[in-house]
Amino acid sequence: MAVSDDTVIAEFNEAVNMTPAQLERWLEREESRQVGQKDGGGESTGHASGRYIVELQRKKKGELTDEDVAHMRKVVGYVRRHLAQRPSGDVRESPWRYSLMNWGHDPCGDGGSTG
Repeated sequence: MAVSDDTVIAEFNEAVNMTPAQLERWLEREESRQVGQKDGGGESTGHASGRYIVELQRKKKGELTDEDVAHMRKVVGYVRRHLAQRPSGDVRESPWRYSLMNWGHDPCGDGGSTG
C-alpha cells in the first residue's frame, strides 16, 4: 500500500531535525563537502540533497510538487537506513554523522556543532 503524501511530509518533518539556517551553515563547511558519493568528482549526492531540503523546508505544503514529495520520501528512507548503520563509539566528528547532516538530520541533535 502506498504511503500518502501527508504521511511522507510528516515523516520528512520528523527525519529532518535541522532548521534551514542550521543546514545552510552546515553545507558551507568543509566537513560537509568531504563526505558522500560523488559522481564525476563534483558535489556529493547528499550535499545536493541538503540544498534541496532547505528549499523544501521553506515551501508551504500547498506549494509542494510531486517531485518535492518524491525527494522527501527519498530523504526519509536515507535517514532511516543510515541511522540503522550507526557505528559504535563517539560519532560527533564522524563521516557517518556528517553524511546524515547533509541530509538534514543531526543524530547528535545540536544542529551542526562539532566541538
